[in-house]
Amino acid sequence: QVQLVESGGGLVQAGGSLRLSCAASGRTFSSYAMGWFRQAPGKEREFVARIKWSSGWTYYRDSVKGRFTIFRDNAKNTVYLQMNSLKPEDTAVYYCAATHTIGGTSLYDYDYWGRGTQVTVSS
Repeated sequence: QVQLVESGGGLVQAGGSLRLSCAASGRTFSSYAMGWFRQAPGKEREFVARIKWSSGWTYYRDSVKGRFTIFRDNAKNTVYLQMNSLKPEDTAVYYCAATHTIGGTSLYDYDYWGRGTQVTVSS
């Protein structure tokens, strides 16, 4: 089993920055892929970014490319999402997810989920 705990959400003005953290515990992460998703009120949960734990390879949804960066700290078993130049449309609950497969951009590509952290961007 894998446990994921997100932190770092909050209220920020448009153009500001936040860094989300996802601390993982349980089984070793050396062969895992991790992802960040988000869900705005009344909308479906959508993919934001993902990273392959061993290689550090990353992939982003188009609307966050150049603004968000996903990276990991192996020693801390933690994945981060650095969010810069935030926009009101980035407002959502952000979820961390993990899988023992190669991962992907679908909810169904992930086996483990955190409870989420709220990000609110004011205009």
